[in-house]
Amino acid sequence: MTMWERVRRAFLNSVSTTFLHIWKWVAAFWRKNGLLTLSMLSVATGCLLGFLLRALELTELEKQYFSFPGELLMRMLKMLILPLITSSLMSGLATMDSKACGKMGMITITYYLWTTFMAVTVGIILVVSIHPGAAAQKDDYSVGKVVLSSADALLDLIRNMFPSNLIEASFQQYRTVLVPVVKSPGFPKIPGKSLSFIYFAPDDENPEIHRPVFLELTPSPEVTYRTLPGTSNEMNVLGIVIFSATIGLLLGKMGERGTPLVNVCQCLNEAVMKIVSMAVWYFPFGIVFLIAGKILEMGDPSVIGQKLGLYAITVVSGLVIHGLVLLPLLFTLITKKNPFAFIQGILQALLIALATSSSSATLPITLKCLLENNGIDRRVARFVLPVGATINMDGTALYEAVAAIFIAQVNEYDLDLGQIITISITATAASIGAAGIPQSGLVTMVIVLTSVGLPTDDITLIIAVDWALDRFRTMTNVLGDALAAGIVAHVCEKDFASKPPPQDPVSNTDKFPSVETSYLHPKDNVIEMIEETLFDQTGVHYNICQV
Repeated sequence: MTMWERVRRAFLNSVSTTFLHIWKWVAAFWRKNGLLTLSMLSVATGCLLGFLLRALELTELEKQYFSFPGELLMRMLKMLILPLITSSLMSGLATMDSKACGKMGMITITYYLWTTFMAVTVGIILVVSIHPGAAAQKDDYSVGKVVLSSADALLDLIRNMFPSNLIEASFQQYRTVLVPVVKSPGFPKIPGKSLSFIYFAPDDENPEIHRPVFLELTPSPEVTYRTLPGTSNEMNVLGIVIFSATIGLLLGKMGERGTPLVNVCQCLNEAVMKIVSMAVWYFPFGIVFLIAGKILEMGDPSVIGQKLGLYAITVVSGLVIHGLVLLPLLFTLITKKNPFAFIQGILQALLIALATSSSSATLPITLKCLLENNGIDRRVARFVLPVGATINMDGTALYEAVAAIFIAQVNEYDLDLGQIITISITATAASIGAAGIPQSGLVTMVIVLTSVGLPTDDITLIIAVDWALDRFRTMTNVLGDALAAGIVAHVCEKDFASKPPPQDPVSNTDKFPSVETSYLHPKDNVIEMIEETLFDQTGVHYNICQV
């Protein structure tokens, strides 16, 4: 063998070895972060595609066809909300000790209220400092949109906590409807003839609601509005959460009699998570069309930027400060862990929240990320996440506080300290009742505006950018839920005698008939504690079975 052949062979060996190492690294990276990488690319692709297609000026029907893959993504996620919430809460609370459950519930609710109030405070400080209302101008015309009073909105929230029909609550929720009543005194009544002085035209957004249209030729009659019970085609998540949590607590106290139903809930939860693991590979494709379709539907960006650019910057700045500074700082102070390593594990859920703008629809992905990437106790995640998706709305609270003071600045209203405190309290309370659906904050905004006497018709000022800001505040809501699960798992770690091992719902369930051990019997906990003690002393795993 000549010297040249030896050099050539050594060179080929080194190149092949290097290529093999690179290939192994790429394969390992793809197995761990492939789906996340695809999701990030899909977000960028959707934004780019949406702005490029605006030049074609597509018709409404063409936009609808184009957004169809994104619509499928939303329907997939919404399909999983009901079985996931019910099975998670029932099985999670039933397998916990009543004292540990009470402590965890108290810590969770306190944490959610505290972080929501922090978000409101950040929003108020920013909007008062930046003063974005000075750059915005009201249009000459106003849309005479009839809105509910704050009392009716609050009563609707309480009614939805106790649904009269659980089947109906899975696809509808209670909502008070305003019906116009016309009074026209002083006109003679002619037998057999009816005098018509007013016409009712269907509303553009909701055809079931008719708006009064007056003619100049007829005298303007007096119009009042009567409240009637009605429904809206949105899932009553709050009522389902309260019912499921109650059933879960009672199942835990029933002992052996409740074991069959708990096992059913556990199997249902595992089946839903397997569906999520399979459907998640469609998400990058759906995100592209979901984001691009929304960009096609928005108005002229230059006009919107001139009117509401400073307002949008104020809201986004507040969300960044709260989500990337305050919440991680609170996480670090309590758990003494790196918050950004924890956040890296839920990036997939944050991207889904950005695409769907629905914290409830993101719930399956958030639960999957916490269990598989961050190793959170199943019992903690199954309780904290569904409750958080219902009542923890940090981003919505911040947005409502900023929007209310922004509307006051546009109308040149000077708010005193008492009114600002009222806004902070009502924004915190109203965000709890905001459903985890897109643009739900506009509904609860009425409570905040009426609390300080601001015109509710001016909600139309911020609708132009609400679709975009809604996505960022949903990311903040989902981030707050996930960090809350990490904090509660750390604080309540000692209350759980044994922590179930983290298992992959896709790979491991095929090997074992039961992924998770029932914790209803105290003697089972004693056996598991003996196993852990033997392992600590001898370093050998002993499988102790009860016969």
